[in-house]
Amino acid sequence: MFETIKEQPADKILMLMQAFREDPREDKIDLGVGVYKDADGNTPIMRAIKAAEKQLWEDEQTKAYTGLAGDPGFADVMVALVLGDAVARENVAAAATPGGTGAVRQAFDMARMANPNVRVFVSDPTWPNHLSILKHMGIETVSYRYFDNESGGVNFDGMMADLAQAGKGDIVLVHGCCHNPTGANLNATEWQALIELLNQTGATPMVDLAYQGFGDGLDADAAAVRMVASSVPECLIAASCSKNFGIYRERTGLLMAVAQDGGAKKLNQGTLNYLNRQNFSFPPDHGARLVTYVLSDDALRAEWQAELEEMRTGMLSLREQLAGELQRLSGSDRFGFLAQHRGMFSRLGASPEQVETLRRDHGVYMVGDSRMNIAGLNAKTVPILAEAIVKSGV
Repeated sequence: MFETIKEQPADKILMLMQAFREDPREDKIDLGVGVYKDADGNTPIMRAIKAAEKQLWEDEQTKAYTGLAGDPGFADVMVALVLGDAVARENVAAAATPGGTGAVRQAFDMARMANPNVRVFVSDPTWPNHLSILKHMGIETVSYRYFDNESGGVNFDGMMADLAQAGKGDIVLVHGCCHNPTGANLNATEWQALIELLNQTGATPMVDLAYQGFGDGLDADAAAVRMVASSVPECLIAASCSKNFGIYRERTGLLMAVAQDGGAKKLNQGTLNYLNRQNFSFPPDHGARLVTYVLSDDALRAEWQAELEEMRTGMLSLREQLAGELQRLSGSDRFGFLAQHRGMFSRLGASPEQVETLRRDHGVYMVGDSRMNIAGLNAKTVPILAEAIVKSGV
């Protein structure tokens, strides 16, 4: 029977990674893969995570399953990290998932359970997996304008006009901070206007929060999701621990269903438990346990926050260096948006042909839509990249 299955398209980022590995040039630059790298090109284990693993090795007495929603302690510390005191804990249902991707998938499943004809409004562009998962699930996707290639910022008027078409029973998917792939974010005034529009239309927001702490700081990066959660009747939040705790392979995430009506928590929690049972039964615990240790111990938390801040400010420094170098070489400030963007990614605004020129002639690897991983740079490679960008006619 399997001969009837159609061959699936190869993942473009994985293909890019393979091409990079096979490129013999010593001065090649990898800006494609979406993981944090230090100045030496490594993805280190954070110091607090190492310490937590040692503590867990001493403390752990069993490998038995956790509950369907994962360890309650993990949910508690993550809800506090993401939402602070913006929403009462008793109004938040939560379930651990295999990574932020698992939380996104479960959120789409919950939305479809609530409305089999749900439409999901998705920014143009967005993280490719959003679109891939929605297509696989057969959920209708509606694109809304988001990125302005000319300015390198948000096309807010276009975004609002498109989202005015959403209605009750629809999901509006937004990035909580550090928009992937563009790096362009809404400001506080724009977030407030979006919230007012959502309340007018009755559409339900879903926030994908994958980079808390990578933009302007832990609380600043959570400000938007806290505004949303405290201002709309209900929302979904998919949070990832992959980046800010550096535990990519541990697949650690949390899905939250927030409702102003505290009486809705029981139903929402039961639904999250049910969805976990249908998809993978019990969620993985190792990464979640490490996060719980770090966030529950004052010393470990301080160590983690210090290292996270080093990572964040390091990326900001690289952004500023790249924008300055491009201005020097091009004699134009048209790349100034790179210093204004936040998070790991920026969309350069290059054409697919220019991206190919960068790869072929200069050994610079980035995704075809010109998304580049700022964390793939260091102080020595920034001038090399800037020169390649200018020579390629971007």
